[in-house]
Amino acid sequence: MARITVEDCLKQVPNRFLLVNMVAKRVRQIREGSEYLVSSPKNEDIVVSLREVAAGRIRLKFEENPPPQLEEAAENTATEE
Repeated sequence: MARITVEDCLKQVPNRFLLVNMVAKRVRQIREGSEYLVSSPKNEDIVVSLREVAAGRIRLKFEENPPPQLEEAAENTATEE
């Protein structure tokens, strides 16, 4: 099986920071019992997640209305600076 690279994933995700967060969330989902979205036998969960991103099987979804806790945290951070 071919080696997966960050560059392969960056074709699907706009930047590295989003990629890290997206893959971390997907790894948690897999470890909680979610099925693989690509065939990847004998690979670690992180490799499977990266392969799913590179294959375009996982998409970013932005929430239009962030949770109130997130808005409060952003306001508190802004007032501290």
